[in-house]
Amino acid sequence: MGIMEIGKVPVTRLAEKCGTPLLIYDEEKIENKIKSYMRNFSSPLFQTEVVYASKAFGCPAMIEKVKDAGASLDVVSGGELYIAKVSGMNMEKVYFHGNNKTSEEINTALEFGCGNIVADNPEEFRTIIETAACTKRKINLMLRINPKVAAHTHEYTVTAAEDSKFGVSIDHKEKIAVLIKTAADKKVTFKGFHSHIGSQIFEASAFIKAAGLMIGLCSYMEKEHDIPCPWLSLGGGFGIKYTAEDDPPETETLCRELIRGGEEAIRSAGVKTEKIMIEPGRSIAGDAGCTVYKVGYEKIAGDKRYLFVDGGMGDNIRPALYGAEYSCDLAEHMGDTKDKEYVIGGKYCESGDIIIRKAMLPEAKKGDLLIVYSTGAYAYSMSSCYNGTGRPAVVFVKDGRARLVMRREKKEDLMYLAKDQEVKI
Repeated sequence: MGIMEIGKVPVTRLAEKCGTPLLIYDEEKIENKIKSYMRNFSSPLFQTEVVYASKAFGCPAMIEKVKDAGASLDVVSGGELYIAKVSGMNMEKVYFHGNNKTSEEINTALEFGCGNIVADNPEEFRTIIETAACTKRKINLMLRINPKVAAHTHEYTVTAAEDSKFGVSIDHKEKIAVLIKTAADKKVTFKGFHSHIGSQIFEASAFIKAAGLMIGLCSYMEKEHDIPCPWLSLGGGFGIKYTAEDDPPETETLCRELIRGGEEAIRSAGVKTEKIMIEPGRSIAGDAGCTVYKVGYEKIAGDKRYLFVDGGMGDNIRPALYGAEYSCDLAEHMGDTKDKEYVIGGKYCESGDIIIRKAMLPEAKKGDLLIVYSTGAYAYSMSSCYNGTGRPAVVFVKDGRARLVMRREKKEDLMYLAKDQEVKI
């Protein structure tokens, strides 16, 4: 019997000090992954930029890692803008995404000195131009394009289908040209295009195909309409390993293939591309994080043997939302024979609150610690206080030391918005 350690810290000690459910990040894994992207996504033909997608997991401690590595940051709301600002991020290296930015959010971005905004649709594009002109603040503006490249992933995470809610169809070249020309002589500087084809994608070929189409669009704009498009973002969505069946490419291999595809497309199109960007989020934070739960009751129902834990869809809604799969272990029984099959159920009042539908483990008992791997992306950022449970604590660990970076949400916190006050109509 062995005890699981993360960053040279026993999981049992972390659970004892911080309680459960507990989200634990291995700081060294985060640092190494960002450094790998920064080192390997490089070309002599064009500049490169690694933009961390903070929606995967964003908090001051995480943004500190991004900043220290010299990477840039992707945000998708006024709230994420605020987190970036108060965390000390260089706002000129922030890219503001989203498909329905409010006037307040656009004004906040300009006030905070956000360097770059990515417009999702024509109406938003024009609104950003008008707002920048009124406030007399300069901004780099990009336009999100739907390249219509099929990616093999869950339907909820496909973002480049024909009927996607995101971006302007690449088929509408003339309309795109007319739209871009409305930015002339305004406070905005049109910089180029952004694309994103989906999430949890393993095949670099899909990204390379998208790159070819997008560079083709840039070439068309330059040659047919005299519109320079110096920047191109290929987005993110790079997959990670959740279960034994997953086989994502190594970061070095992925970057090499993306660079090769971009270079070939640029040479073929004869276009002047100044910079190409990627936006990894899950692939940086995902497998650096794991969640530890405490085992509660066990129940047999039909042919299923349920093992209930003290968390679930409130701290990780992904299995209930789109059938995400995970692997797990008993943290105090590492190396023991896994000869029992369990359904890992959460404590929430929903039949869909199942964390893992088929988990092979040693014999478990009440009080054991269950560790679920690769929960570092989209678990905490999508967490809620459903059933009045509150969000879990988050710790960063490294070299035998741990630090609490997000405290556990207390019962008192659940009432912080409550206010019985008459609204005068």
